[in-house]
Amino acid sequence: MKNLLTDIAGVRVGHADDAALGSGVTAVVFDAPVVAAIDVRGGGPGTREGALLDVANTVEKIDAIALAGGSAFGLDAGGGVQAWLAEHGRGFAVRGAIIPIVPGAIMFDLLNGGDKAWGRFPPYRDLAYTAAAAAATSFALGSVGAGLGATTANFKGGIGSASAATPGGVRVAALAVVNAVGTVTVGDGPWFWAAPFEIGGEYGGRGLPPSFTPDMLTARLKGGAAATAVENTTLAVVVTDAALTKLQAKRLAVIAQTGFARAIYPVHAPLDGDVLFAAATGEKPVDPLLGLTELGMLAANVVARAIARGVYTAAALPFPGALPSWKDRFG
Repeated sequence: MKNLLTDIAGVRVGHADDAALGSGVTAVVFDAPVVAAIDVRGGGPGTREGALLDVANTVEKIDAIALAGGSAFGLDAGGGVQAWLAEHGRGFAVRGAIIPIVPGAIMFDLLNGGDKAWGRFPPYRDLAYTAAAAAATSFALGSVGAGLGATTANFKGGIGSASAATPGGVRVAALAVVNAVGTVTVGDGPWFWAAPFEIGGEYGGRGLPPSFTPDMLTARLKGGAAATAVENTTLAVVVTDAALTKLQAKRLAVIAQTGFARAIYPVHAPLDGDVLFAAATGEKPVDPLLGLTELGMLAANVVARAIARGVYTAAALPFPGALPSWKDRFG
């Protein structure tokens, strides 16, 4: 296992971004349609096809997921991924029509110093097409794709990923775009809130501080009192090779989103747009009660780890006043 979302067979990830823009797109492409659900906890979400993923609605499976910067402008990214899938004959069949099913979510990176004067149409559809075409089993972490323009309250954010397996061999993995209103580190130190779940020094191996001081527990919010409900979002995709129904995928998404609370302080605020997609490729049976609970526990852990890795692997943007990266400060 590579500690990536693509440790789940049949999953590929591609990035496309623009350095001058300071923004980009990440496409998660499935080789075959997968059962999927969504869980939204933040107060300012931006999503595409979210209603379709409701367990009461008809379509069970999706073909890809589009994650983008650009706030609401980035919702165009779903169309770019959809175009690439259509060219390859992928989609939901309605008599003679084939419709690629591409849910998506966006995060706010419009004030990070990049040039957002893109003219009549934003670039996210074209970036998304490029990301889908580039999707592979190996992909970069940090300041790439949808994570290029991501920030947190004190350090640069980015793309992170992690994976794990149950004792019975069922795999679960996560990819996160970390653009939180709060912090992923304890205060301004090198310690990550997700330290108890770290495996093999994947985000520095610094553990937790020897004690917690009041300033560490003070809310540090991006933009302070001037922050708005659309400036911040953490996005996550959790994929498992378990065989789940749409309702079970929803429960997996609900449990997995607790990983946000293990890695970000504070979280799920009116200032956040936190969204988590859960998908299942259907290869391995899992017990619907204890087995799903165990899988959800691991899913929450890999989400927390992916979020910490997103900050740990990020690089600062080359714009005046840009936030430092974790590695700029701590090596």
